[in-house]
Amino acid sequence: MSQQNFRSILTGSFSTPCDDNPTVAMIEAAYQHHDIDARYINCDVKAEALKDAVAGARAMEWVGFNCSLPHKVKVLEYLDEVAESARIIGAVNCVSIRDGRLIGDNTDGKGFLASLKEVTDPSGKKVLLLGAGGAARAIAVELGLASAAHITVMNRDPKKAETIAALVRDNTSAKADVQAWDGDASVPEDVDILINATSIGLGDSETMPPLKIETLRKDMIVADVIPNPPRTRLLREAEGKGCTVLDGLGMLVNQGVICVEHWLGKTLDAGVMEKTLKDIFDAA
Repeated sequence: MSQQNFRSILTGSFSTPCDDNPTVAMIEAAYQHHDIDARYINCDVKAEALKDAVAGARAMEWVGFNCSLPHKVKVLEYLDEVAESARIIGAVNCVSIRDGRLIGDNTDGKGFLASLKEVTDPSGKKVLLLGAGGAARAIAVELGLASAAHITVMNRDPKKAETIAALVRDNTSAKADVQAWDGDASVPEDVDILINATSIGLGDSETMPPLKIETLRKDMIVADVIPNPPRTRLLREAEGKGCTVLDGLGMLVNQGVICVEHWLGKTLDAGVMEKTLKDIFDAA
């Protein structure tokens, strides 16, 4: 009798709600493209069930899983080890299981950084970061660890922005400060990279952050974390000013690539993953 294996490698995601999470589609498309016998299971896990879900993944010998809202902070209680940047950020979205040990990382900022490095090295650059939520926190920390020179966090609530700026100052070589976001913001002349890390523009191709478009310069990089629509109004306006632009698809795809590298030690085809997401968003 020939040797056959009917057991797939198990990966997945814990979040709630999870019905609109397209990560399963992009990762399973890449698994199939590379002929990897693995599954990515999208699980709706309520907050009170997270401990049981983590224990179940370990018991069933999953190789890893993602954590999305509302679990990115709570999951830290159940981990054996946490990567440096995830420790600084205070949140985990990627857990690897190795020999029964749970190892946490945060790939949100790493995914953005991988996308950014396709167009520039952030070392020595000055950054204006819009927003002070989880995405902004992860991106700011990774930029600081990548030796950005200075990060200004702009937010309507300066206290939330200061929390992120303090993380950067206390844990990286980068300088960081805060600017209150009041009305249409001007982009300072010395900014090299502008990043929209807010949810403004999600699902709406005509909405954009309140900015004075005339303050954008053609030698500036303008990035948006919004994956859907990929070409937000901010990016279209920035293109019109001659800026180099980065859409949120790159961040989403790259964080998935990094997660699978942690879990399987394999690098997936980012192009396959990006096309899958574009097809999903175009059909919506």
